[in-house]
Amino acid sequence: MGAAGAIPPPHPRPWRRERKVDETNQVATAAAAAEVRNRSGARTMLWILLLVYIFNFLDRQIVNILAEPIARDLSLSDTQIGLMTGLAFALFYTVLGIPIARFADRPTTNRVGLISISLATWAGMTVLCGMAHNFIQLLLARIGVGIGEAGCTPAAHSLISSTVEPSKRSSAIAFYGLGIPIGTLFGLAIGGFANDLWGWRFAFMLVGAPGILMAMALPFLIRDERRRPAAAPPAPGADLTVVGALREVFGTRTFLHLAIGASFTAFLTYGKNVWALILFQRSHGLSVGETGLLLGIAIGAAGIVGTWLGGYMADRFGRVDKRHMLTTPVIGMALGAPILFLGYWIDEWHIALVLIFIPTVFNASYYGPTFACLHGLVRPEARAMASAILLFMQNLVGLGLGPLLFGILSEMLKPAVGAESVRYVLYGAAWLGLIPAFFLWRASLRLNSELKSG
Repeated sequence: MGAAGAIPPPHPRPWRRERKVDETNQVATAAAAAEVRNRSGARTMLWILLLVYIFNFLDRQIVNILAEPIARDLSLSDTQIGLMTGLAFALFYTVLGIPIARFADRPTTNRVGLISISLATWAGMTVLCGMAHNFIQLLLARIGVGIGEAGCTPAAHSLISSTVEPSKRSSAIAFYGLGIPIGTLFGLAIGGFANDLWGWRFAFMLVGAPGILMAMALPFLIRDERRRPAAAPPAPGADLTVVGALREVFGTRTFLHLAIGASFTAFLTYGKNVWALILFQRSHGLSVGETGLLLGIAIGAAGIVGTWLGGYMADRFGRVDKRHMLTTPVIGMALGAPILFLGYWIDEWHIALVLIFIPTVFNASYYGPTFACLHGLVRPEARAMASAILLFMQNLVGLGLGPLLFGILSEMLKPAVGAESVRYVLYGAAWLGLIPAFFLWRASLRLNSELKSG
């Protein structure tokens, strides 16, 4: 047959092309919907964990504003105040934090369930603080609060870092960290107000009871998506041993600088928070309720601004140069030292509040960048352990020794300066803020070479 009679090649069927396009669109739509669900789920998780952390610090910090009335009621010395507000809590919090964090890092552990049990424990022990009738009973109840809180933050940090992409990790951890200033604000304000109306015992019970209810609701509000059936194969690296996890954490010089900087920051922060409250009562003549409300708002609002600012600045400028993840707290702490000194030196309490507010913003900016850098130094299987180790150092040195040593120094200075001994201790604490600024700066120098990409 001639060319005119040749059979033309078959054309692709239009319906097949349309089906392929439709399938592609369905896949893209499904992926987009899944991304929206993941983002929505991550936001919900962050808000719920923030609420848990607010309860964490509310129950932890309320004892600070109640320290003076408790001391009068139970006849406590300044050293006993420091022991009750610091070391009694911190010793068990730090020691138990590491094995609990190792348990949280296991791929079969339900981290949400772990946080729920921890919340119920520390909230219940806070209620028992209000039932104490002597120093030993109060000390034991505070130890119980520390045992409960040991299981919260390492598991929460692990949840956040496994859910949020690395480029937004500083902001996400900083958002969780807002629980520190918000919980402190409510703890001081509610504690002072409740003490003036009903006494310090009722104040403990008032803040502890809602945490028990929150603990029961938590497993129904968020889920740990990492959980798998027991028959599922373990994730790569899930067999990381305790020694391996410790080696992973301590394997970089950056961690050591971060740990020293963060620990010294905690030492000064916990010490100043306890004794600045007492300063405003002893030297400025404010009542417990007035001190709790005014300093609660000042410290809480400054902490909120500083914690958010630190995470935002770290994510924004850390994309260009990872060293700048820590630039904001380094510069802020250096500038804040002389301003804080003036805040403790001046006699007008309303001006002192303003001067204390400014450096508190700077000092709070370290939280998000520090833990984000820490998680970038290790594999996902060691992140809860990394957080627990840093929290161990922060709380043993900071919460454990800060209030206690400040109290001991105050008693040593009393024969010479009387009731103003607290003020003189705080003078030195203000200038010591230059030390963590130095170590965080040293840590920033190695971030480009030591941070992992995931």
